Amino acid sequence: MVSVIDQWLEEGKNVQMSELCNFVKQLRKTRRYKHALQISEWMTDQGGYRLSVSEVAVRLELIGKVHGLEKVEAYFDSISESSRGYQVYGALLNCYAKTKQLEKAEAVMQNLKDMGFVNTLSYNVMLGLYSRMGRHKKIDVLVQEMEKRGIEWDMFTFNIRLQAYVACSDFDGNGYLKSGLSDKSLKLFRKSEQLISHNLRTFAYECLLTSYAATGSKADVYRTWNLYKQMGKFSNDGYITMIISLVKLDDLDSAENIWNEWYSGMDIFDIRMPNLMISAYSEKGDWEKAEACLNKITEKGNEPNAISWDHLAVGYLHGGQITKAVESIKKAISTRKPGRLPRLHTLATCLKKLKGQGDKEAAEELFKMINEQCHLTTFAYDRLSSCINDEKLASNVDRIEDDDRMFDESLTEAALPENATV
Repeated sequence: MVSVIDQWLEEGKNVQMSELCNFVKQLRKTRRYKHALQISEWMTDQGGYRLSVSEVAVRLELIGKVHGLEKVEAYFDSISESSRGYQVYGALLNCYAKTKQLEKAEAVMQNLKDMGFVNTLSYNVMLGLYSRMGRHKKIDVLVQEMEKRGIEWDMFTFNIRLQAYVACSDFDGNGYLKSGLSDKSLKLFRKSEQLISHNLRTFAYECLLTSYAATGSKADVYRTWNLYKQMGKFSNDGYITMIISLVKLDDLDSAENIWNEWYSGMDIFDIRMPNLMISAYSEKGDWEKAEACLNKITEKGNEPNAISWDHLAVGYLHGGQITKAVESIKKAISTRKPGRLPRLHTLATCLKKLKGQGDKEAAEELFKMINEQCHLTTFAYDRLSSCINDEKLASNVDRIEDDDRMFDESLTEAALPENATV
């Protein structure tokens, strides 16, 4: 990234620091942390730019992701006292929590308390750390402290508290649900409903919907759904969570009813809703219903996005509709957001199917489009190019499926509410 900027300047062009700040932001979103850090460092080392406190916090976070905790601490020690705002301490807290540095995280949390800058987010970071380390008694203490300080819970707070509540009730220290003891899990989930305060009902019901679905209790899912609806008008996230729960229960007919209920009375179109149904149908191989769902939204003037086409391509592949799958993938590529790549496994399967049909020319044409428009990493390029070559074809496609999670965060982000636990 540094050589690109330097070349730009050598050509007599200007570099606006505001533009570089936006580049850092976009690169962080697409998880290109190394490139984002390189730009951030160039801004100060070569551009003479003075970072704001929040930008210092971003730099610290990037160092943690690229170089690890030792470099984070060295950078923090180099920061002047005037630049050590609560945002920086918050970023340091995140770094310690992610690496399970309990004592150091607790010390930073105390610093935030002393500064008077603790909030729901910082408490959630510590709650999550205690939960991952099995320190459930400390969770109780921290929750009580939140109540004394008047710090409100959010959906993450409740979710962490609920999971810890279940884990503490299991003699092995594992949740009943993970142990396959659904009956005991149900009792605990129902008992946990007593934890729900009035202002937390929305978050709590959404967590419980997916939790009950995980136990296989459709009756409790609908009971919770009815309680949710009694609150009156609510956001699209409620419908999304209910659809996720019903898909988990393998009840696509009921999920379709919820989708139709939302679509007939929606105030604001939300592409995540049809995308959930398109995905559910496609994974079942019912590409005709997936296609009908996509057509339904376009009939009312709503536009599918890259994720819609990517999901639909999966359905076409399951149904042996290779030509349609390729066309769908091309639409996914042409409508994608900058920096986003359709699922690598889907791309690879399309290339493999075309090659398998003896249409290597079409496979090469598709690969060329992918390569030119998607700015492939070396990893993705090697994996996809192997799909149109004879050697190591099958093993590489299998590896692509395993590594697909590296490229799929945009799909998860756009399809699921952040509190979904299924």
